[in-house]
Amino acid sequence: MIDKQFVNKLFDVKGKIAVITGATGSLGRAVAFGYGLAGMKVFVTGRSDDKCKALCAGLEAQGIECGYATGDPAVEADVIRIVKEAVARFGEINVLVTAAGYNHAQPILEQDLAEWQKIMSSDVQGTWLFCKYTGQQMVEQGKGGKLILVSSARSKNGMAGYTGYCTAKAGIDLMAQSLACEWSEKYKINVNTINPTVFRSDLTEWMFDPESAVYKNFLKRLPIGRLGEPEDFIGPCIFLASSASDFMTGANVAVEGGYWAC
Repeated sequence: MIDKQFVNKLFDVKGKIAVITGATGSLGRAVAFGYGLAGMKVFVTGRSDDKCKALCAGLEAQGIECGYATGDPAVEADVIRIVKEAVARFGEINVLVTAAGYNHAQPILEQDLAEWQKIMSSDVQGTWLFCKYTGQQMVEQGKGGKLILVSSARSKNGMAGYTGYCTAKAGIDLMAQSLACEWSEKYKINVNTINPTVFRSDLTEWMFDPESAVYKNFLKRLPIGRLGEPEDFIGPCIFLASSASDFMTGANVAVEGGYWAC
């Protein structure tokens, strides 16, 4: 039955517990604050203890319940430990956001195998490992869950110098779709991606000069008329963590300013 209570609870995520990888990056940080201010408890992880500790302190200063653990998302033992520490801190996990990733744009004839493998390990293997062990925890809990994998608009559009990154992000899209087929009916775990275009971060700040040729050229493909900000991804991530998205799984959610439209 559709009533006011049903509608009011659609986007309510209060009390849910989220693990966020790559949380010290601009997107992960924004989602951590967005989730926390929406009433969720957040467990953040990254490679730097100092950065994770500072992030958690900032979240707690806003009245957000937070925990953290450090480790490499591409190292199985680290991922197992991080998931266990999250459960020890909050008792369970309801939502996973995989915001950790890496890129080094380089022509294939100049890029060595080790660098290509680093991209694949950071983006694909790290995502796979967190899906595996967080998913295992969700299955044991028996309450379902939400997995939100950070992919890219580049997962469906090739680009010179991006044979590592485009391949990795396309793999993440198909990983989400495969896990949706594997888990959604059986375990009530929804698995979706968000697919951003360029958004502001320490690595991309140089692209935001409105007078630069790079900025002007990029905007030709963005009908929204601007590049992304980390805050643009809070709403979609809240939606995908909430019951409003219960009938969505295996979706690649375009949060790219219309880039795929043009």
